[in-house]
Amino acid sequence: MSQIPESFIEPLQWFSDELKGSLNTESSVDEAVVHKGFILFRQNSVSQLKLEQDAVLGTVQDVIPAKVRLDLNLPTLSECSCPTEGFCRHQMAVFFKILSHGGGSVSTWVDEWRKPLREKKEAKTFGLDRAKDLLKTAGYMKPDYNTWTNAFRESFDQIVGSGNPKPYLVNELFGVYTRRLKAGAPFKQEWKNLYMLIGSVISFEKLLELSINLEHDEAAVDRYYRHLFQNILDDIEDLSNRLSVQSMPFAFDEFIEQLKDDTLPLLLTDFPIEFDRVHLFRLLWSDLFKKKEWREDVKAQLAAVKDKSLPVRAGLAHLHILRREDDEALALIHPLDEEITPYLFYWLEQLETKRMEPFVVEFVGRIKDYLSWQNDYYACRQFMRMASQTITPYCVEANRLDLYEKALVQMLPYSFHDYEHYLFEKKEYEKWMELQTYVGFNFENVSKERIKTLTAESAPILLPLYHQAIQADIDGKNRDAYKAAVRKLKKLRTIYKKMKRIDDWNLYLELLLVRTKRLRAFQEECKRGKLIDA
Repeated sequence: MSQIPESFIEPLQWFSDELKGSLNTESSVDEAVVHKGFILFRQNSVSQLKLEQDAVLGTVQDVIPAKVRLDLNLPTLSECSCPTEGFCRHQMAVFFKILSHGGGSVSTWVDEWRKPLREKKEAKTFGLDRAKDLLKTAGYMKPDYNTWTNAFRESFDQIVGSGNPKPYLVNELFGVYTRRLKAGAPFKQEWKNLYMLIGSVISFEKLLELSINLEHDEAAVDRYYRHLFQNILDDIEDLSNRLSVQSMPFAFDEFIEQLKDDTLPLLLTDFPIEFDRVHLFRLLWSDLFKKKEWREDVKAQLAAVKDKSLPVRAGLAHLHILRREDDEALALIHPLDEEITPYLFYWLEQLETKRMEPFVVEFVGRIKDYLSWQNDYYACRQFMRMASQTITPYCVEANRLDLYEKALVQMLPYSFHDYEHYLFEKKEYEKWMELQTYVGFNFENVSKERIKTLTAESAPILLPLYHQAIQADIDGKNRDAYKAAVRKLKKLRTIYKKMKRIDDWNLYLELLLVRTKRLRAFQEECKRGKLIDA
């Protein structure tokens, strides 16, 4: 093959870009895949190259020859006959071969793939040099809000923001900036906590500002440095808790008030990272900004905002909750769509039991719509676990197990295991049976202990289960399946006898044998099991 058809150029380019993004330059495993694939390609080990619709086939002569199929629509669906999990060196070699036939440079591809790692190392070195320069010129900073915040912003701009960094460089540069920030902290612990808290808030603000100014979309932020926002929030929560439980000097008042004024724009700014911004607002207004007049003033400012965004509505609801104005908060929350649902977790964890009921009712009523809107199995499973853990203590303490059960029903099928365990423990066997039927019952998944319990406490429940399982075994149409069916028939006979319905058993067995009279092997197993006379 000298040249690939024009129609394959665009799919191959897409595949190339996807592969470049999915292989991690910092992973030794991925580095080995690229390196060994490159060697196999250079050794002309790839042969029998063939193009199919949206796919490339090839054979790679390795220690053991490997058959490869590259899926040009989705790299993760590509296949290789070797036992390696994921994308392997043979697939890499075939990709390099087809890339070379498509007019692409394999060496250029490898260089571009490794470029982010080189740039990260260069950026880290550059950032450390900048940080060292800043440390040389920085003297001891007296406690002053403006001095501190100006220094934080200057350091961030010079270390992280300099040169319009690519998204994948932000994490390395931010790590250098953080070390610089900590190096300038006061020696006294109480002032150090305040310094680090203000530094964390400003860092959050600057990181958000960087994302907006450099037009990093949410996908890029999520992939490369969304975790930085989470880490900053964890630090802020820890530091604000430390400050809130100690008796703060009067000298702190001016710092806290100025910090309050600096945080409000973070709630009002127009940027997709909404949940983190709201969480920052709630943390600080819960732990630090406690003066009644402050809360009333900000509540009025948020109430006056036209065309309120979700963060503004959530922030306003939070201030109502802090003022114990729960009805007003719920009135703001109730009309909002599914996106507000995860915000309720924080309030459910913070409220005392006597105030929780209307919020739990609101939350439970939203679960089904939220899961339908989410439409991601793993995200839904995680949400289900969090929801169950959050509302269970309240439902048990307030004796509102009806709300807990309603939540489990709303979260089906993700809550199946929790719900079936709940029903079995409550001995609601009919509901338990209905649930099993809803998800598609598999007799083999029921433990011997449960079968024993049901036989003793609710034998009629087991009849349709056994009938269904026996028929499934017979449909298997092999000797092992017939033996399994006979074992179940014997247990079913015991249940009929226990219920004193032996006539029903005889009629059931008679009809079953008539239906299966042509299944000679099954009839033989019934005779061996002494279900019928030999």
